[in-house]
Amino acid sequence: MKHPFHLKAVWNGGRNSEGHIDTGGLKTIISIPKEMGGPGTGTNPDEMLLGASSTCYLITLAAMLERSDITPQDLTLESEAIVDVTNNVFTYERIVHKPRIVLKAGATKAELSKAELLAHKAEESCMISRAVAGNVSIETQPTIETAGVNAV
Repeated sequence: MKHPFHLKAVWNGGRNSEGHIDTGGLKTIISIPKEMGGPGTGTNPDEMLLGASSTCYLITLAAMLERSDITPQDLTLESEAIVDVTNNVFTYERIVHKPRIVLKAGATKAELSKAELLAHKAEESCMISRAVAGNVSIETQPTIETAGVNAV
């Protein structure tokens, strides 16, 4: 079974203009980021790739935890992308995901270990990660905690 996704985009003007996209649940202004010499309004491809990678990873991780009968009390994610600019060539080099999984008080060592294993495995299973494999390095640096106890 195939699932099509559609996007409509409008861009009026040159490099330093702005446009907008509409793809179902995402409607936003787009432009080149200020850091790359653009106007910095709305979002940009770099943020959208990071967003796609991060949300895919987080949803995949939540599903894997659920299938393993692990219900986190709290599941959050911070992600960072590194884009290199050398000789005016932009290269999306790396994404680092830092999930924080807080299990309920009384979680066993086996549950903590399983949660950490799944935090790493989710990256390999994520559709977006597989799509960029070989082009963008993706790292996972999980923090696994039990509610009321310091991080492991």
